[in-house]
Amino acid sequence: MHAFDVLGDPVRRRILELLAGGEQTSGALTQVVQAEFGISQPAVSQHLKVLRDNGFANVRAEGTRRLYAVDAAPLREVDNWLDHFRGFWNQRLDALGTELARGRRERRLRESEDKEKPDEGHHRAA
Repeated sequence: MHAFDVLGDPVRRRILELLAGGEQTSGALTQVVQAEFGISQPAVSQHLKVLRDNGFANVRAEGTRRLYAVDAAPLREVDNWLDHFRGFWNQRLDALGTELARGRRERRLRESEDKEKPDEGHHRAA
């Protein structure tokens, strides 16, 4: 199965998001995924199996518990593939950074001009 086939499923992406925070038991993962997606425990187990079989997650036994963790190797492969396309959004992000800086500079100039103006709202009666 290709990496994007694995990552194309929202349940598997969510499991990886949960695992990005650190190792989790299969029970904890199942509880969250069942609550969020309304799927059965066997369905969650099947998604965990797909992640394991395709190298995105590994599992280790600790007594009767099964602890899952992210395996970053396939994610690095996806990241390497995405390198071909980063230029498309990096240029836009650079342009956005320039526009944000311009806006901050203009706001500072307006604020300093406002401070230099005399207070026109309070005229003394003569």
